[in-house]
Amino acid sequence: MSDYLVRAMAGNAQIRAFAALSTETVEEARKRHGLSPVATAALGRLLTAGVMMGSMMKNPEDVLTLQIKCGGDIGGLCVTADSQGHVKGYVNNPTVMLPPKNGKLDVGGALGPGFIQVIKDMGLKEPYSGQTILTTGEIGDDLTYYFANSEQINSSVGLGVLLSKENHVQIAGGFIIQLMPFVAEETLVLLEENIRNISSVTEMLSENPTPEGLLKQVLKGLAVEITDTLSIGFHCNCSIEKIEKAIISVGRKEIEEMIAAGETVEVLCHFCNTAYHFTVEELEEILKKAQ
Repeated sequence: MSDYLVRAMAGNAQIRAFAALSTETVEEARKRHGLSPVATAALGRLLTAGVMMGSMMKNPEDVLTLQIKCGGDIGGLCVTADSQGHVKGYVNNPTVMLPPKNGKLDVGGALGPGFIQVIKDMGLKEPYSGQTILTTGEIGDDLTYYFANSEQINSSVGLGVLLSKENHVQIAGGFIIQLMPFVAEETLVLLEENIRNISSVTEMLSENPTPEGLLKQVLKGLAVEITDTLSIGFHCNCSIEKIEKAIISVGRKEIEEMIAAGETVEVLCHFCNTAYHFTVEELEEILKKAQ
């Protein structure tokens, strides 16, 4: 099943909800970056959150960035997404290895202390930026805290990545539930009970591997209306032209030093790990453009 997300309303518009199946997206990131199991789980959770949060934006040009800066061995993460279901990301230390904690991948241990920053570039003079500390390092909990404290939206964020014995992504996905200001007390009580009683995201997806299945369990007892469905996937918009501009930006002196070395230069895209190669002759042409 190809990855997709759904947007929904529930409880007579008292709740808005997002849910995503992101298995192929996370597996693509794992393969591109050669991620360790714990790095796969961490980046997979952030990619899933990013693509759902990106879908909250309105315009095709809008871009959402999630950055985690932390003191743990993973060294930090970065994800960007748009409103069209495209998402990409990387971790600073893709091969980080930690022993399991309580039988599960220790994402919180890999991150350690730090903070999460949300940047929304919506074509205004200055992008919106909000930042909160990492409360647990489990990412879902941290985004729940972010929504409540930075955007003043009571939310519940659930994210999960399950790996096979071969360390391939077996299933991945998540949900974001947000309360409207006029939510009724009985609706809130029912939702809180549902969230307390649900199993992990990966267990729910293993039973019913669809975003609709996730919402059916999280919003049990509430009337749910799916308002939109959106295909999602790992997508990077890097290109040879953009990499050339990046080389020009380092300055004439640095380019001349590359040429003097007399060897083909390799430039990697951080987000998708695609390698771009430039011969000495191509670097000389770039230098002419820079002048």
